Amino acid sequence: MILLSRFGMYVKFTAKPGQRDALVNILLEGTDSEQLGKECDLYIVNVSDTEPDTIWVTEMWSHPEAHEASLAQEATKASIKRAMPLIAGVEATKVRPVGGKGL
Repeated sequence: MILLSRFGMYVKFTAKPGQRDALVNILLEGTDSEQLGKECDLYIVNVSDTEPDTIWVTEMWSHPEAHEASLAQEATKASIKRAMPLIAGVEATKVRPVGGKGL
């Protein structure tokens, strides 16, 4: 079965040296609130054992507009503002999930 409306992202954050754990904490705060909402099917924060400043976030949403709506929330904007000084770089890849285990 192909799911046409799903929206996904892989986001690689490079934290400033020594700031990875603080950035991880900010990224995880959103999972404890309404920031993600019911239309977020997956939001996983990962760290690398070989790259001490690298964080990967895996996201899957019911549709692209749900992701955009989450970014427009005041709580999300506040989290982004707090995170910005900790970030050295961001790379994002948008994907369209089409199937697989857990989807």
